[in-house]
Amino acid sequence: MAEKWRRFWRINGAGLAFLSPWIVGFLALQVWPFIGSAYLSLTSYDVVSAPRWVGVENYRTLISDDPTFWASLWVTLRYAIVAVPLNVAAGVALALLLNAEVKGQAIFRTLFYIPSILPQVATAVLFGWLLNPELGLVNGILRLVGIEGPAWLSDKAWAPWTLVALAIWGVGGSMVIYLAGLKDVPTHLYEAAILDGAGPLARLRSVTLPMLSPVIFFNVVMGVIGSFQAFTEAYVMTKGGPEGSTTFYSLYLFQRAWGTLDMGYACAMAWVLFVVIAATTALVFRGQKRWVNFER
Repeated sequence: MAEKWRRFWRINGAGLAFLSPWIVGFLALQVWPFIGSAYLSLTSYDVVSAPRWVGVENYRTLISDDPTFWASLWVTLRYAIVAVPLNVAAGVALALLLNAEVKGQAIFRTLFYIPSILPQVATAVLFGWLLNPELGLVNGILRLVGIEGPAWLSDKAWAPWTLVALAIWGVGGSMVIYLAGLKDVPTHLYEAAILDGAGPLARLRSVTLPMLSPVIFFNVVMGVIGSFQAFTEAYVMTKGGPEGSTTFYSLYLFQRAWGTLDMGYACAMAWVLFVVIAATTALVFRGQKRWVNFER
């Protein structure tokens, strides 16, 4: 047995030594917090005093005695249902336009990609200024044409749609992935479709979208996960208002964790969110068999 271990370390020791910083970081920053949050979710913990074991009381309170929990979950679900399809549609459309061989193609691609790499906080602050009902540029332009713009961020009918529009603003990241997918579509399929008399729309429907479906599926999964974790824009621009219309689940979790220092409750919320994301992602994976084409 000792000889096997010596042989193992002789063969793999150098590789493990190079991997050790990542292994230590993974254990300290991923595994340990994962286990720690599971434990804290079963306690009452306010950071100041020691955790007090309460069992599943936090989960029971979440489900049966906390209407804000359900309201924030519904706000987040509604946001995901609207934002993800619109983001996919905008990304695919933009990629198709920028895939054409035109003069200045690289410049246009860069311009549309830049918003996706800007810091979210900076983007949220900028849009907050632009959408200011009194001094903002958007309402100023609307007044020039005789239209009185709404209070974009303080009207509960408009605030959620404003955050959806902000999500689409950052579509450049998924656009790049779609562009890569378009470059991977075999040209002989287009040639065969043209010989069969297929027009541009027919080629889009019968060749481009089916061959692009794995990339679309990837972006749908990432979009769903990201939508359920939406936080920054709502925190910076609306603080969850007006009347809770933009209180995303992650924002409510943050408020419970750092607003009331109810860390045990917040950890329970985090685990519920983990289950919701896992279940939703599983449903997306189950449904992909009907429309995703992995054949080349």
